Amino acid sequence: MDFFLSELVGTAVLTLFGCGVVANVLLAKSKGFNGGWIVIAFGWGLAVTFGVYVAGKYSGAHLNPALTIAFAMTGQLPWADVPVYIAGQMLGGILGGILTYLMYLPHWAETEDADLKLAVFCTQPAIKNTPANFLSEFLGTAVLMFGLSCIGANTFADGLNPLIVGFFILAIGLSLGGPTGYAINPARDLGPRIAHALMPIRGKRDSDWGYAWLPVIAPICGAIAGAYLYAALVTPVAG
Repeated sequence: MDFFLSELVGTAVLTLFGCGVVANVLLAKSKGFNGGWIVIAFGWGLAVTFGVYVAGKYSGAHLNPALTIAFAMTGQLPWADVPVYIAGQMLGGILGGILTYLMYLPHWAETEDADLKLAVFCTQPAIKNTPANFLSEFLGTAVLMFGLSCIGANTFADGLNPLIVGFFILAIGLSLGGPTGYAINPARDLGPRIAHALMPIRGKRDSDWGYAWLPVIAPICGAIAGAYLYAALVTPVAG
């Protein structure tokens, strides 16, 4: 697989499993209905784990435009590769959202709350406060980028790295996910949000485009900050 296809398939797997666990918990008459936040956090951790297993060998498994841009900003990825990575990630996010819709096809009509249907696909803040929501996504993604850099500096048994990354995502979800639902990934949020807008979901609301910019811009800013913080701490100061 080239890195475009790798990022597309890996992000689709991540999004299908991630949005899928939210659907399982939120949609009426699902077997996992009312499973709660811990189930969702574990599901997203495993979603990232297996997305990384799918894509890691071929593209490094960014699966996240914020990480891709941060890698380019710090010289770890050629800028010429960035549009191809992001195109794959965004298409993968849309595809994962569409597959989630198809997987839970009978349950949309059984679920009355349009906000819950939207929440399957994308994040919504627990309390709408733009500066606080931006800060939450910024800090969450800065922690993500910094932590992934720290994980990458360690040596694990062959094949174990994606599992460690998944546990790290679980930690972020359990500890930092409450304010905004921890998008920390523009493709994970915007891709399925587009799928929500496109799919003929009975009783759906608008896709909350007024908020949609925040889980795109804040994670990008946060990832860049996390990457530069790591570089500042591990790179000796000249002179």
